[in-house]
Amino acid sequence: MAKLKIAVLFGGASSEHEVSLVSAYTVLTNIPRDKYDVFCVGITKKGHWMYYPGEYEDIKTGKWEQNPDCCTAVLSPDSIHKGFIVMGSDGAFLRKADVVFPVLHGMNGEDGTVQGLCRLAGMPCVGCDMTASAVCMDKTITHKILEYAGIKTAPFIELRRFALKKTDEVIEKITEKLGFPVYVKPACAGSSVGVSRAENAAELKAALKIAFAHGEKVLVEKEMIGKEVECAVLGNGCEVIASIPGQITPAEKFYDYDAKYKLGTSVLDIPAKITEEQTEELRETAKKAYIACGCSGFSRVDFFVCENEIILNEINTIPGFTSISMYPKLMENMGIPVGELIDRLIQLAVNNEYN
Repeated sequence: MAKLKIAVLFGGASSEHEVSLVSAYTVLTNIPRDKYDVFCVGITKKGHWMYYPGEYEDIKTGKWEQNPDCCTAVLSPDSIHKGFIVMGSDGAFLRKADVVFPVLHGMNGEDGTVQGLCRLAGMPCVGCDMTASAVCMDKTITHKILEYAGIKTAPFIELRRFALKKTDEVIEKITEKLGFPVYVKPACAGSSVGVSRAENAAELKAALKIAFAHGEKVLVEKEMIGKEVECAVLGNGCEVIASIPGQITPAEKFYDYDAKYKLGTSVLDIPAKITEEQTEELRETAKKAYIACGCSGFSRVDFFVCENEIILNEINTIPGFTSISMYPKLMENMGIPVGELIDRLIQLAVNNEYN
């Protein structure tokens, strides 16, 4: 049987560019070579797509962009091509792919943009489709769908950029409805980028400016006091599995970008330090949310386990694959090592009837 050709996308025009490089390194060094032929397409922070034939070590350090053999690559939207048009020094050629594996975190990768392009190209794409990716990337839309599905989320207020023109009025509304402390988040950014905790009106005003620097829409949530617990979900349609949950004890005030990817000092406990009843409720809720949002392939579902209730925080449709990332650790705890997990993700993409 011929090997499937896999195009791995990494980098991206995103604030999470560097995390993607490290995640891609994990995927590339663990993908089963007896089943798949792999090639790489890197995307710079400025959005330039390049075919990259170099060493994987240079991907995680960012040196890949300086490789003299890099050349422009374009994913053709023409479904006849089913591949990338690579423009090398000797002219253009078509590099076909059976599956696209986007290891892209945040905007312009996890938000449905690349998934939509793959749909136009008629190429299976690992992970959630365009709609589910866009839904889960926008935290305000996620909240509304989860509420409709009867899944508890933190009380919240959605704000648009014009709110900055009447900041005092907005702060008064937030104070009245949510009180303090609150978390202020860009609605469409991941990995806690641009997230701030505000304990008073002055901090809230500053937090709004920070969040709006990352997008046109902001989510303000009431602080939930509880254990930060995550669950890995894998599968298509209604045939999904949810892992035993893992718990995060942040090294900082909250589990922000630095705590996740730079410091590496936050404590990860698998299984989470919760009761058996809470564990089962959380796993069932993770699957329910995954299905409600139309997810496929894989996602990580994050919760707060409070004293009297479980609150769903967010759904990440392309979770991190770094050495300290929770998703692969949770699946490994379920008896699915990284290489097998990557294999399953590719097969789920191939077998997804909606691709």
